[in-house]
Amino acid sequence: MPVVHASEAVVHEMHGVRFVSYATPRTGSEQLAAWRGEIPAGTKAPAHTVTHEEILHLLTGSLRLTLDGETHTLTAGDTAIVNAGTTLAVENPADTTATMWVTTSVGLEAELADGTRVTPPWAR
Repeated sequence: MPVVHASEAVVHEMHGVRFVSYATPRTGSEQLAAWRGEIPAGTKAPAHTVTHEEILHLLTGSLRLTLDGETHTLTAGDTAIVNAGTTLAVENPADTTATMWVTTSVGLEAELADGTRVTPPWAR
């Protein structure tokens, strides 16, 4: 299917964040997965190490990203490149929801600090 309408997106929630999935093999993508992340005010998602490169583009709001221990503030229009093997933590210290567009390779997994491996459905 070459077009995924907004009404066809699949919504997932994890760690207080809403993931609105558009591109996956289920919707016709062969190599890439793409979704919109909605990060509510005050959210601090757990740090996790990613197995595939991710591109995070902030659409609205601001976020604090920590990449391998180095903290960055992103505002609307900024993009972060998260290489495979990077430990990433996302925090929204603002008082409004932030939204970002994320693209990665199909098959992305994340490992939490306790060793738990997560295979998010919006990336497979």
